[in-house]
Amino acid sequence: MSGALDLPQLVALASEGNRRAVGRLLSVVEQGGALADTVTSLTHQKPSAHVVGFTGAPGAGKSTLIGQLVHHLCQQNQAPAVLAVDPSSPLTGGAILGDRIRMDHLNAGQAFIRSAATRGHQGGLALSVPGSMRVFSAAGYHPVIIETVGVGQVEVDVAAAADTTVVVVNPGWGDAVQANKSGLLEVADIFVINKADRPGAQDTRRDLELMLELSHVSGQEDPTGYRPPIIMATATTGDGIAETWTAITLHLQHLKNTGQLEARRQARIRYEVLSRIEQKLQIAAKNALTAETITTNTSPAKLAQQIVNQLLA
Repeated sequence: MSGALDLPQLVALASEGNRRAVGRLLSVVEQGGALADTVTSLTHQKPSAHVVGFTGAPGAGKSTLIGQLVHHLCQQNQAPAVLAVDPSSPLTGGAILGDRIRMDHLNAGQAFIRSAATRGHQGGLALSVPGSMRVFSAAGYHPVIIETVGVGQVEVDVAAAADTTVVVVNPGWGDAVQANKSGLLEVADIFVINKADRPGAQDTRRDLELMLELSHVSGQEDPTGYRPPIIMATATTGDGIAETWTAITLHLQHLKNTGQLEARRQARIRYEVLSRIEQKLQIAAKNALTAETITTNTSPAKLAQQIVNQLLA
């Protein structure tokens, strides 16, 4: 595999379990460009793994919870993959990639742990995420777990990338009114109250139950009658991990039985297409703007419309 990349060979090796080939394909996807598009073409028709997204506010314990879940799955002879999306600096583009460090002890044997940076993408999910999920699926990893940047209420893009979305909250997280306002809760398929051994855990459960009871008033009730379960867990001790996985598998079965799985995956493709269009248009707009002479008298609105007209011409 030296010299020029033989992408079909790398995909073939990855499907045979070659971890180095998987890593190189992920690197190609993360770099973007024509080679990444080729990887997408080579992997998009491979069997699709169950994609599980974990999101929640900073400090909710998502990494610890996922680490315990990965350990649980490995004990069941499954081969999970984790894509931990970390925030990147808007100035340098650099990322700490701390989630990978916290889970690196699991990055061997059946499991594969990978970090990715948001590269400034507002929703928290890197544009390379769909391509990375395809690489994991082609390599036979199942399930594929996404951990998103913990930035609270705006972190809802995970729903567009996952089959099942798990929202992790903590005791003392907020009353029922605040809970009902949170954009995170509109995308939750499963709630996990982590650190449930702390005071206030039952109050948080009560608030979530009340929110679910009132969901039909706000029009958020699932048309199929599905009600997100609430799992009490303490990730540091492993309590609630098996129950969390059971809830995830039951949700997948529900999606299959109701036809929602195919619908969600079609929506995922639409989301990726839009993301790719936005990325290409943004690059073209920046290039067009660089060629313009800007003074303090420049009208931002007029110049923006002028560039849009150029791009659409």
